[in-house]
Amino acid sequence: MASDYVKPRVPTVDKIAADERAAKFKQRSIKTTAKAAGLHLIISMIDLTTLEGSDTPGKVRMLCRKARRPMPDGDCPTVGAVCVYPPMVPVAVEELEGTDINIASVATYFPSGQASLDERVEEVRRTVELGADEIDMVINRGAFLAGEYGRVHDEIAATKKACGDAHLKVILETGELQTYDNVRLASQIAIDAGGDFIKTSTGKVSPKATLPVTLVMLETIRDHFLKTGKMVGMKPAGGISDAKLALRYLAMVKETLGDAWLSPDWFRFGASSLLNDVLMQLEKQRTGRYHSDRYLSIS
Repeated sequence: MASDYVKPRVPTVDKIAADERAAKFKQRSIKTTAKAAGLHLIISMIDLTTLEGSDTPGKVRMLCRKARRPMPDGDCPTVGAVCVYPPMVPVAVEELEGTDINIASVATYFPSGQASLDERVEEVRRTVELGADEIDMVINRGAFLAGEYGRVHDEIAATKKACGDAHLKVILETGELQTYDNVRLASQIAIDAGGDFIKTSTGKVSPKATLPVTLVMLETIRDHFLKTGKMVGMKPAGGISDAKLALRYLAMVKETLGDAWLSPDWFRFGASSLLNDVLMQLEKQRTGRYHSDRYLSIS
């Protein structure tokens, strides 16, 4: 059945301007109390993730315990969510009972998305029934690159419907979209289809999240908000492994979208290795010296 969705008209992205503006955020330096506040905020925005074929219930339990108490001897917030494959959702539900940490799960045959729509939607339903609060789905990049924008929109909309009360994060896999114009268009299609968040990457394809691509997506969110008054969340994922870079992302969010988006309700990092570096930076601020990473659990 042909889709009724009409391809949205979106601005052409000036690649040189986007790259130059994003590069300016690399020069930002955040220090003292502002840095400490930023580091705590980053922790609250992390989706602590394990998405490996070798995942076991024991590994997921350890991850959940770290999510509940990232720094055993320090005062810091819990993370935003724990993200696992669907079979591990019940383990996370058990470990995180009584907390406000969200349980996220990748679905729609992550990371390739190579399955029929019926199969992808059914996986989403099953995963939500298991207890997931958030679903991270991948778009059909083949359909997008073939110009089948109505199909991409309708598949996202069907996935959103299958989520019920769970939030939907739409992964564009920007490393496969080839141009900033495609990133801008895919972002708008995902928003039009009801995505609660738009997300850069699965973390399985390079390049992963970058400042310029994230900027293009943030500007799409901004323009949609100015037009409709509707807020949409953002999640860069993959390649963000140190606190200094994460702070620069926060500066970009603040300057592009404003303070309202500086909340785990509207911005997340898909970067588990980031957590240990943030904890080491907090320890440096507290004691004046870096904590050895030998004293931090692997995430």
